[in-house]
Amino acid sequence: MGRVLLLLAALLMVAPCSILAQEKLSVQWEELTAEDFRTAIQQSHGTCLLPFGILEKHGPHLPLGTDLLDVRHAALAAAHQEYAVVFPEYYFGQIFEAQHEPGTIAYSAHMQLDLLQETTDEMARNGCKKVIIVNGHGGNESLLPFFAQSQLEKRHDYVVYVLGHVAPPEGPGPRKKTSIDMHAGESETSKMLITRPDLVHMDRASNESGADQARLKLPENLYTGIWWYARFPNHYSGDGSAATRELGEYQMNAWIAGVVEAIQAVKADDTSLRLQNEFFEKAKHPLDTRP
Repeated sequence: MGRVLLLLAALLMVAPCSILAQEKLSVQWEELTAEDFRTAIQQSHGTCLLPFGILEKHGPHLPLGTDLLDVRHAALAAAHQEYAVVFPEYYFGQIFEAQHEPGTIAYSAHMQLDLLQETTDEMARNGCKKVIIVNGHGGNESLLPFFAQSQLEKRHDYVVYVLGHVAPPEGPGPRKKTSIDMHAGESETSKMLITRPDLVHMDRASNESGADQARLKLPENLYTGIWWYARFPNHYSGDGSAATRELGEYQMNAWIAGVVEAIQAVKADDTSLRLQNEFFEKAKHPLDTRP
């Protein structure tokens, strides 16, 4: 009888430890052991985040990795609220328009697409059957929807989701002081005051102009790739000196909440992969497709 009681006591001690260990699983792919990775994939229901940043100039006062640092901050905070596995630093995106600025890393178009495809394929091979690309860089806003659409080129056993810009809700939150605020301006600087305030040089924010140079006179619906350089040749849009921690906290909290909502929606989504498989079956025999 005594041995049975001792065994029960030992089990009761181990059970809470096991639960605690599961709760303390890191959300960061690179921090997990191989054995913990198995558990993490199960705990996340195969849902993984790929925070997508870039390396480029951000005005005279913010670090080159601003987008990367911000998007990872939002993704990691969200994954702690709604468990998901977060892929390591990823910055292999579209930034041709900033090649004239120091520190910019601009990969060729085919490299961007090939590397992203191989990355999501490898994530899926390791159990990430639901991959959410969390975009943190405006220059990827055309690349990523195209990449998601290109998943219909051939069959995959996983689904790619793209989470674009998450706007803070309209309401009683802090108001912006500036009207032009597209890159390294009031909003991005405010968020960096939350993410990495040690890397923000507020004293330099007014050293360059972030004004719109408006050097192109074209119809609004006529696009050309040089549009950004024509408007903001300093790769600075807005005025970072207007930034505040209050605005940064408000916008970052909205971003985190948006990522949490996306994770929850993706975990609950059993339709996308089913429709994807149905589509590819029909694509084999298009003449048999009926309304």
